[in-house]
Amino acid sequence: MVAWIDVVHASSFVQLGKWRRCTNLWEVVVCRSASQGIGRWFVHDASESATVVALAGGVGGAKLAQGLAGVVPDRSLSIIVNTADDFDLWGLHISPDLDTVMYTLAGIANPATGWGIVDDTHYTLAGIAAYGQDPWFSLGDRDFATHILRTRRLREGERLTAVTSDLAMALGVETRLLPMTDDPVATMIHSDGQLLAFQDYFVARRQQDTVNAVSFTGIDHARPSPEVLTAIAEASIIVLCPSNPIVSIGPILEVSGIRDAILASDAVKIAVSPIICGKALKGPADRMLTSLGFESSAFGIAGMYHDLVDVLVIDELDRELAEPIGALGLEVLITQTVMGTRDDRQRLAGEVLAHARRHRIER
Repeated sequence: MVAWIDVVHASSFVQLGKWRRCTNLWEVVVCRSASQGIGRWFVHDASESATVVALAGGVGGAKLAQGLAGVVPDRSLSIIVNTADDFDLWGLHISPDLDTVMYTLAGIANPATGWGIVDDTHYTLAGIAAYGQDPWFSLGDRDFATHILRTRRLREGERLTAVTSDLAMALGVETRLLPMTDDPVATMIHSDGQLLAFQDYFVARRQQDTVNAVSFTGIDHARPSPEVLTAIAEASIIVLCPSNPIVSIGPILEVSGIRDAILASDAVKIAVSPIICGKALKGPADRMLTSLGFESSAFGIAGMYHDLVDVLVIDELDRELAEPIGALGLEVLITQTVMGTRDDRQRLAGEVLAHARRHRIER
């Protein structure tokens, strides 16, 4: 069953601007943020609940993934995560984006940084420094446990997909976390004649180098897992999270078969711009876009995604860009996209899904 009701009628049983499950049969998702005043609410039978796939990487992607996990039943949501920033350090396999998403969904991510584990200690890192090694990449003691267990199982021949599933389940995360591939891929930064491993550029050198080009070592041989292709094929909504389009979403789409699977899907495809008023909220996405010849704006993001998605979500502060983005053939959803709190994340996720469902009905 699908219906639209006025918010004035809905306000008696659900708070404006909030999403919550009303019963086990019904869901209510806010279709406009509270800051936009009276809006409309999308109501649908939970039996018609969408199957959602999200592509994510980094802190922004993890935040929206958490919002989606708050409004989509666990087994109806799959998060495909960038693994091109994986690397080996001190003999351990580190998966920064997978861990950021996993810790965020588990509710244990460090809120001050968006990555790592809250209140973690750093005795192991201090011990490494005492042996004269440069502790340039910060890992907490509980974080080390993740990498130790992951590395052991990978060396025993297990797939990263299986290992990730078990680690996530152990932390109480039932949403499916899917590495973009089980094959090794490494993001490389080309800067003024230098070739830098991504974490060298991003962490050790503090993103100060000008990015002239980006390449992905191993991408020609990488293949998506069966789980990734199945998730995309079964999805009714595909969300591109507000992650760096070049080094977070980019490598996922470069894995052979993933872009084609998304294009072949009849799911509604909706992307959230990571750029607001020309700037990234966190990380070097805006500088990367500019140095690589793209416009650092929501319009620039639209240009990168217009052949892949149906809808682009932009922030209220970029409202004036809606018309030129629409001229590219994209539908535009304007709302507050900053996700400072968990409520913000669930609100944005609810709006994204409600708009996608409406688009699916009307197209």
